[in-house]
Amino acid sequence: MIRVEHVGPLATIQDLGRPGWFHSGVGPSGAADRGALRLANRLVGNPESHAGIEVLLGGVTLRAEQHLTVAVTGAPAPAMVDGTPVGHASVLELDAGQALRLGLSRTGLRSYIAVRGGVDVQPVLGSRSRDTLSGIGPPPLRCGDVLPVGPAPRTFPIIDQAPQAESAGLADLHTPLDIRVLPGPREDWFTDPDALFHGTWTVSAETDRIGARMERAAGPPLRRRVMAELPTEGMALGSIQVPPSGQPVVFLADHPITGGYPVVAVVLDADTDVMAQARPGQAIRFRPAR
Repeated sequence: MIRVEHVGPLATIQDLGRPGWFHSGVGPSGAADRGALRLANRLVGNPESHAGIEVLLGGVTLRAEQHLTVAVTGAPAPAMVDGTPVGHASVLELDAGQALRLGLSRTGLRSYIAVRGGVDVQPVLGSRSRDTLSGIGPPPLRCGDVLPVGPAPRTFPIIDQAPQAESAGLADLHTPLDIRVLPGPREDWFTDPDALFHGTWTVSAETDRIGARMERAAGPPLRRRVMAELPTEGMALGSIQVPPSGQPVVFLADHPITGGYPVVAVVLDADTDVMAQARPGQAIRFRPAR
């Protein structure tokens, strides 16, 4: 069991999502940075699909009520066990009564905590993920919550630390992240869709698990050529939707499955994890992947 003693801005339980429910109006959800969750699970010897904890900006304190094997990946929030600093993306052993605390990460947005055996809350529609848009899945963590841990798998951790921490590629706020995109289905609705690639954008404060809104830092705006109403159509993970304000929104893990604004481009699946780690103020450069 794990007791939650402190929660920062937001902490949710996430696995790799619940695909296959679009016909019921439910999106996949799941970890915003899937690669970071997969790595955390591999470090503790879990299957990659086991549920862990997604922590926004840090500030979480968890106390072990039994011996636990855990790992912290994603945004490199400084981690301490009973006040002693411990390594990022490494295998940590907590004895009963010991507490793991995450401070504030200087880069990135979301950290992931995996525990050997996985967080064993009741699944909803086949997943333990919290979908913040629909409200499906276990509620966000609160102080005093006690989380069950599943049985340890037959596999075992095989290394003490990831050979190269995946957070090494996270940039500081003023170093632009290069995000590769493909043309969207409504690229021709814009006078100059390539304006997306000119100059830089900045992630606004309006960012969450649903999507990240972009603000123009430098370069020409996105202007629509077609002003007609667009019938509602399907939205994929990574879709860059452009509302009337001209400020694009990059859809993330809890995105709606339909939308009525034109999609000028779609982020490559390989870069959606990077986009999920971009915090407000982060500089972004979109690059064509044609």
